[in-house]
Amino acid sequence: MTAEICPWCGDDPLYRRYHDEEWGVPVHDDQRLFEFLTLEGAQAGLSWLTILRKREHYRKVFVDFDPAKVSRFTPRTVEKLLNDPGIVRNRLKVESTVSNANAFVDIQARHGSFDEWLWAHVDGRPIVNRFSRFRDVPTTTPLAKELSKTLQKRGFRFVGPTIMYAFMQAVGMVNDHLVTCPAHARCAGMR
Repeated sequence: MTAEICPWCGDDPLYRRYHDEEWGVPVHDDQRLFEFLTLEGAQAGLSWLTILRKREHYRKVFVDFDPAKVSRFTPRTVEKLLNDPGIVRNRLKVESTVSNANAFVDIQARHGSFDEWLWAHVDGRPIVNRFSRFRDVPTTTPLAKELSKTLQKRGFRFVGPTIMYAFMQAVGMVNDHLVTCPAHARCAGMR
């Protein structure tokens, strides 16, 4: 079997770097988890490459994705953001980032950290899949559906099952690199 990276990232250098350095690598930092949760929600209906290109600006306007700070954004701040071409200017997505920050902070207060609460859903260990064809990689799973439902009950928005599965892949809760991809073995050894 020849080493071949996952085909979804194509040839764009930004996309390739994201695939090679981030996708599938376990994340245990609450701010980075909030970042991925926000960006996955912003991506709904758009390409991930569009979001990657806006990522640095998102970091700037959402104060490095500090959920405590974002939870204090006012309606005036939201209005200002809706005029910022550096982000996805969708009212529901911007407002959900603020409400999700509030729900995120609530989980932190109740469970010590979002990381601890989140990773308990996979017993603290990434699920390592062994797909050899991209078409076999699912877009959602029963666990993603369960996590979506749980988050929605806690007040989160833009956390549907497909978004949650993409989030789980991005933060390394699931290793869906193809077995032919060098990143599969590298990520399989991480926790």
